[in-house]
Amino acid sequence: MTFDIAIIGGGIVGLGTALALSERTSARLVVLEAENELAQHQTGHNSGVIHSGLYYKPGSLKAQNCADGRELMYRFCAENGIAHDRCGKIVVATSAKELPALAELERRGIANGLKGTRRLSTEELHEHEPHVAGIAGLFVPETGIVDYRQVSETYGQKIRNWGGDVRLQAKFLGCRQSGPEFHLTTSQGDVTARSIINCAGLQSDRVARLCGVDPKLQIVPFRGEYYDLVPNAWSLVKNLIYPVPDPRFPFLGVHFTRMIHGGVEAGPNAVLAFKREGYTRSSFRTRDVMQMLGYRGFWKMAGKYYEMGISEMYRSFSKRAFLKALQRLIPELKWQDIRPAGAGVRAQAVDPDGKTVDDFRIIEAERMIHVLNAPSPAATASLSIGRTIAAMAAKNFGLQPRAERLSA
Repeated sequence: MTFDIAIIGGGIVGLGTALALSERTSARLVVLEAENELAQHQTGHNSGVIHSGLYYKPGSLKAQNCADGRELMYRFCAENGIAHDRCGKIVVATSAKELPALAELERRGIANGLKGTRRLSTEELHEHEPHVAGIAGLFVPETGIVDYRQVSETYGQKIRNWGGDVRLQAKFLGCRQSGPEFHLTTSQGDVTARSIINCAGLQSDRVARLCGVDPKLQIVPFRGEYYDLVPNAWSLVKNLIYPVPDPRFPFLGVHFTRMIHGGVEAGPNAVLAFKREGYTRSSFRTRDVMQMLGYRGFWKMAGKYYEMGISEMYRSFSKRAFLKALQRLIPELKWQDIRPAGAGVRAQAVDPDGKTVDDFRIIEAERMIHVLNAPSPAATASLSIGRTIAAMAAKNFGLQPRAERLSA
């Protein structure tokens, strides 16, 4: 069988794309996932936050897709019985030097269309979170929580219901082009398709190269480690508590997240990982390390940010240092209140000049689309991103709208 489209990657972006294509076009498609379950990497290891769109540069792909995707996500969860909570969050300024950055966040939130966001005094902070320490804050009511693995499984089931093929343990190994078709080699056998969409996350740059496309960047993995609050300390956090981010490193900064299935997560830090799917300190893969060390963009990035990297690494090995960072927001927190929990790995795209790619990066080639950078808020925005990619595919791959097929 020849598929119209092969989608490489069964994370939430690949599945969101497959769902949009299934609903809107007549394309025969297959999703190729390397693992034995969907959403096993970035999707399944994040903190489950439905992001508001507060942080992102107005007009960026992140801002546009987060705003649209957030409301699509809430609607999808409500229509499909997926537990979620639009609980809101507070962003806390703990010192006067953070007030300008807090004001900039408020400005961005307004520019990105957030409604109901408002400044909080010290007294108002305590009305939302009685145990927090700060001099001012922002309340962001659009933020929520959900289980993205459950969302992804529901995406997958809907794709199958539309007639799509979702294959597990089908690791992409390479492809060759023969006329109008691509012959993809996978660990479950060969697949023939007329078009390819690469949503491989941590492996996206490698997949692009195997498809004959120069991504002009490389994925550098960063592990984010979390602590859980013990049950006796859950009462210290009502919903979500975030620090004012450092503009130079907006993805850094430990925070507190109430989880949809119970409990409170604290973190993450961000340390260099020595394996692309390296969820523990001992995780190591020679190929990943050698490729990273051989990339000039990595060394340029390291030269600029080594001090921050050392600080994050220290916190990785020191529970006391991690606790101290958490106590900036909740001083009452004690040593016995936190215990090591899981970790996730962020697929950080880095260009040859050592610049970390902040926005979504999607490139096109002949009958191919490659999603090369889809960091947070990709899960929140997955339905919106999926529709964006589906529209690109429909235009460039010559896909027939599903309604036309049904009426034919």
